[in-house]
Amino acid sequence: MKYYIAKMVFKIQCGNGNHIPQFDEQIRLFYANSANIALQKAINTGNEEAQTFINNNHQLVQWIFLGITDLFEIEKLTDGIELSSCIKEIDEAENYEYFTQKKAAQLQEKLLLTQTII
Repeated sequence: MKYYIAKMVFKIQCGNGNHIPQFDEQIRLFYANSANIALQKAINTGNEEAQTFINNNHQLVQWIFLGITDLFEIEKLTDGIELSSCIKEIDEAENYEYFTQKKAAQLQEKLLLTQTII
């Protein structure tokens, strides 16, 4: 048995879809005997998690499973192993850096508060 990482992509459509398109890319870990079995498990999970519901504004919301776009075998699980990487080209680099640093600081603060409470 081996570990595999799959990137699952969903389209999120609200109401008649007259909004900025939204897509959710999820990185999931699967344990399987082969890449084919891992892929099938990922597809099954995506199909099971596709859903439709009514939001608080009484609009139909659809999470539409588009497919698996990447599948990687993890040779060996080790501390600090890279699971995913994405290089982005951002027009507003200063804003991106600011919000990245702000989000990182908020995460650290949240973890410190959690440790203090426990």
